[in-house]
Amino acid sequence: MSKFTLMPGPICLVENVNGSLCVCKDAIEFLSRINEPVVVVSVVGLYRTGKSYLMNRLAGQQSGFALGNTIESKTKGIWMWCVPHPLKEGHTLVLLDTEGLGDVDKGDSKNDGWIFCLAVLLSSTLVYNSRGTIDNNSLEQLHYITELAEQIKIKSPSKAADEEEEDSDFVRFFPSFVWVVRDFALALEIDGKRVTADEYLNFALQLKKGVNKKTSDYNLPRQCIRNYFPTRKCFVFPSPTSPDKMTCLESLQEEDLVPDFLEVTCNFCHHMFIESAVKTLKGGHIVTGRLLGHLVQNYVDTISSGRVPCLDNAVVTLANLENQAAVQEALNVYQCGMEEVKNMFPVIVTNLTSEHQKFSSLATSEFMKRSFKDEKGEYLGKLVEEIDAYYLDLMDKNEMASQQKCGQLLNYLFSEMSERLQNGVYSQSGGYELYCRDRDAIIAKYRSEPNKGVRAEAVLNEFLNERGAEANSILYTDKALTENEKKIQEEKEKASLMEQMCKEEEEKRIESERMLEVEKAQQEDRMKQMEEKFNHEMQQQQQEMDKALESKLKEQEELLKKGFKEKANFLEEEIQNLKKEKENNSSGGFFKEYLLPIVNTAANLLPSILHHRLMMKRLK
Repeated sequence: MSKFTLMPGPICLVENVNGSLCVCKDAIEFLSRINEPVVVVSVVGLYRTGKSYLMNRLAGQQSGFALGNTIESKTKGIWMWCVPHPLKEGHTLVLLDTEGLGDVDKGDSKNDGWIFCLAVLLSSTLVYNSRGTIDNNSLEQLHYITELAEQIKIKSPSKAADEEEEDSDFVRFFPSFVWVVRDFALALEIDGKRVTADEYLNFALQLKKGVNKKTSDYNLPRQCIRNYFPTRKCFVFPSPTSPDKMTCLESLQEEDLVPDFLEVTCNFCHHMFIESAVKTLKGGHIVTGRLLGHLVQNYVDTISSGRVPCLDNAVVTLANLENQAAVQEALNVYQCGMEEVKNMFPVIVTNLTSEHQKFSSLATSEFMKRSFKDEKGEYLGKLVEEIDAYYLDLMDKNEMASQQKCGQLLNYLFSEMSERLQNGVYSQSGGYELYCRDRDAIIAKYRSEPNKGVRAEAVLNEFLNERGAEANSILYTDKALTENEKKIQEEKEKASLMEQMCKEEEEKRIESERMLEVEKAQQEDRMKQMEEKFNHEMQQQQQEMDKALESKLKEQEELLKKGFKEKANFLEEEIQNLKKEKENNSSGGFFKEYLLPIVNTAANLLPSILHHRLMMKRLK
């Protein structure tokens, strides 16, 4: 992150005023300046459980997020702190500290639910912070987990009507889950055996057998955690210091804190830095700070309007925004690149087309970097149209510059000859031979002049045609020539003009062929870049499916070990669907469904532009 985007302390990202959520524009503006990938860590939990302290440590600071030292909840809404990632160069660590859940002053659990929902939607790792132990009471307090399926939709309404959403849909796109237990005073033992914190969490999340309501209520939050989150991790923290010092925790030095607490804090931070993944959208597209800002705005607007956030809809909205910006950025790359050759007009067609080919390829590459989910090639098509329209305009300007330069050059070269004409030098006997000698010398000098551009022969042809009557007049008034010689010379004049016309046509043919060659090369280059882009996007989707498949297979294995054969069998259908989808993508189904239509769109677009250009040239 550049020095201009360093954030000295947290700022409010989502404000919560009287139960109404709204986005803070300063925070969105700050995010818009971050063009590198973001790793987003959100912390949620009951108020007054020490969430802010952990986030300050992740930021590498002693203070920042307000800790508070009373029973009043200090954090309202969602606060954000962006810092350079300590281990991943070129990445930004975005820390989101959420308003404490269960604040008695609010009395609105629905508002808490939306805060929790936003934390899940925005983060790549979700940290749940609680106190004491992981028991049935603490899991019941995490009832927000059980409401996620109602508060978040994966598929757009049109797709959801035809396809029922499965837990595998959620596990593909939800963040990793880390449970932090504060002030843990028990021994990490189960049945007299020492266990790890992760084993302790898995033990707490074990399901009970039975079908009655009490068992179902007991299993529901546990089942949701197991089904929705791809990975689970647990840290248990002892009390950091003596009770009398807890009110000034952020001002304490390390020597004032319990060594075991410091050790767990260090392990927690190390895990978060190493294991927290880059935030991605559905489909695997990497999220930058700029995209995260759009995502926040989209979700908060959706919630505020009374609708349910939908991952499909959010991706489509963001893709449209990014793809529009990608077209403009790519076009700017092309236009800036062509400025140098534009300043050199007139140039020969080879110079213009080679520069066009180079910067068109660079522009396509720039577009591919930022664009995503352009499944119908709509935005790539817009870029092609914009570039080719600009290119055609440059060609016209280049021709006009050539026309002007050649016209001025011919007028200058013929100025002396025109003066001799006026003085009657060619009106005397033998004048025609003198006229032809002077004219041919000027033509030779004109052709020897460099950098005349693409209209050199065409302008010369026009000029000679305009002087045809003049040459004929001198020819027929020359008394030194016989009538037969005059007819022979007249035929030579016609042949000369015909030859000049052929040179003009050859000039046009060379230009047209070069245009076709360049456009063919461009098309091949675009197709290659598109294939690389969509292969990359396919790999990202494969990674999503691999993560979900691994999670579901592990869950199935655990269920079978614990004797939940029926639940394990229920998972089998989800697992098989994931495998089938993965196999379809691997076998080229993705390429056939998405890539070929785009390639065809681009291929169909280019000939029409070329045809227009060539037809216009023929009419000149």
